[in-house]
Amino acid sequence: MVKKTGILNSDLAKVADDLGHTDLVCIGDLGLPVPKGIQKIDLALKRGEPRFIDVLKVYLDNIVVQKIFLADEIRTQNPEQLQAIQALLPEGVSVVYYSHEELKEMTKQCKAVVRTGEDTPFSNIILESGVTI
Repeated sequence: MVKKTGILNSDLAKVADDLGHTDLVCIGDLGLPVPKGIQKIDLALKRGEPRFIDVLKVYLDNIVVQKIFLADEIRTQNPEQLQAIQALLPEGVSVVYYSHEELKEMTKQCKAVVRTGEDTPFSNIILESGVTI
């Protein structure tokens, strides 16, 4: 049977189905390095596609998220993307900022890194899964 709704990418759907409370998943731009040993789910088709924000929207529509981590540099280097992220966040989601270098180091703790075709600076996010009530 072919899935009709939800996350259709089979690799990302499997990661999503296996998430536990506080597990981390990263959605990144096309230049974000993926640490050795961390699953890379490559959605990039060409520069700019799919957009980071479109992938994030689908993820947030399907996964309970309690906290996100962003690079502090997004505030000054890509404020439009930051606004778009904030507009998608459900109420009560905590936002934590780290330097871009610290965020890249944090990807070593992620269950997977999802690569998009996004080519704007600091379009990377780490999402901490929550629990359904």
